[in-house]
Amino acid sequence: MANNSGQGNGKRRYMSEINVTPLVDVVIVLLIIFMVAAPMMTKGLDVKLPKTTAKSLPQKKKNIVITVNDKGEIYLNKVAVDEEVLKRRLAEMKSEGLAQQVLLKADRAVAYGTVARVMATIRETGIEDLGLVTEPLEPSKTKHKRSESKKNVKKDSRAG
Repeated sequence: MANNSGQGNGKRRYMSEINVTPLVDVVIVLLIIFMVAAPMMTKGLDVKLPKTTAKSLPQKKKNIVITVNDKGEIYLNKVAVDEEVLKRRLAEMKSEGLAQQVLLKADRAVAYGTVARVMATIRETGIEDLGLVTEPLEPSKTKHKRSESKKNVKKDSRAG
């Protein structure tokens, strides 16, 4: 009877539900801590590297740059060529082991068909590693274009 502690007939009641509110609070706090700390973990350390007199390793193979200007003229490493000469020179470079990667720089005014034809010529020589050189969009211009397109949509919706 001394151990009864006032619970009537001596049976203990167990709590059938767990209060998860404090657990949710702790989880949210941990989530916020990780969200704040995660960007700090990805930053690298500023390290001043030692200087050396050793030269960089020579590259056996150089990138080949093919340029197509706004007039549709083709240049192979800054030398003007036509499609047949381009195909022959690329085949020679590939057989000599000099053609590791081809970078294609095409003016934005060039017709898509011209660029596709030059790409097909490059592929015909057996070169598979082809990269297209582009310029990144400036953030201010992309925001401006988006806002203009939204204005045009609003004007159109008012008219209809």
